[in-house]
Amino acid sequence: MEPAEMVEQLESELARGRAAFEAATTLEELEAAQISVLGRKAPFGQLQRGLGSLEEAQRRTVGARVNAVRAALTDSLEARRVEFREAADSTLLEADRIDLSLPGRRPRSGSLHPLTLVEREVIEVFVSLGFRVVQGPEIEDDWHNFQALNIPIDHPARTMKDSLFVAIPGHPELLLRTETSAVQIRTMQSQPPPVYIIAPGRVYRRETPDATHLPVFHQAEGLVVDEGITFADLKGTLEAIAKELFGASRRVRLGPAYFPFVEPGAEVGVSCFLCDGVGCRVCGNGWIELLGAGMVHPTVLENCGYDPERYTGFAFGVGIERIALLRYAIPDIRMLVDGDVRFLAQFGAAS
Repeated sequence: MEPAEMVEQLESELARGRAAFEAATTLEELEAAQISVLGRKAPFGQLQRGLGSLEEAQRRTVGARVNAVRAALTDSLEARRVEFREAADSTLLEADRIDLSLPGRRPRSGSLHPLTLVEREVIEVFVSLGFRVVQGPEIEDDWHNFQALNIPIDHPARTMKDSLFVAIPGHPELLLRTETSAVQIRTMQSQPPPVYIIAPGRVYRRETPDATHLPVFHQAEGLVVDEGITFADLKGTLEAIAKELFGASRRVRLGPAYFPFVEPGAEVGVSCFLCDGVGCRVCGNGWIELLGAGMVHPTVLENCGYDPERYTGFAFGVGIERIALLRYAIPDIRMLVDGDVRFLAQFGAAS
């Protein structure tokens, strides 16, 4: 092929290549155009191989043009690649674009459970009176849960509690604690008097759930053991607690009651905080039964290694659910464990 023809064909390939690169609409089409223009079998490649048939002076002149055309085609190809990359980046950025002019979405704030609110308040009241918070295991043995509390194996109080025993081979005495009184026993066994403690926690009994009963509920039991403790100290403490939890004008009354671990024992009522003792739909007669209490039985002190001739004390236990139902006018105890967010959201302001 004559040099003039080769130069003319080079100009034609330059124009064709630029047109092919410009016509490509995707990177895949651009790669295909590159092969058709600059590939080994493409016309441009044949022209490059044809340089060997020319004389030296002609080869130098035509070869310079071949290099110039190759550089022009490569620049055009790379410029088109850059366009495709920039277009892809723009598409990705547009897809991820955030409209900062839109108002933000405020995340929903949670709230403490009403039982948590009440338990924390009860603990705070006792701590302010000088009590220490103690806790213990929820799986107890028969001694700490019953016998040390003056409840022997044949005592009818055991059937009243209807315990949930744990199936652990070789340990038939283990059960889910029926009250946190076992923590009081463990505390007395671990230290000498004086003792001023409050023991909050979960307890378990074989109860059929209804509006006022659950098989799992919460208690806070208090214990005081020291020299010279009297029933008057118990009543004064209970009055202080009632005023803190239900209002400064509250009064308490104590009626005789039997509990194996105290002597004497008392049922404690507080004047209704809704009607101030007049009588309403909540209390009926002006008083709300709140908790059980009494002076620690001498046998319980002896079981823990304390001298009942030297030390006396009082104990009481209050149900956290009981206070929550009264405080928030909840008609059914099961609402506390149903997990209904609509119900629980009402306590956001209280926390």
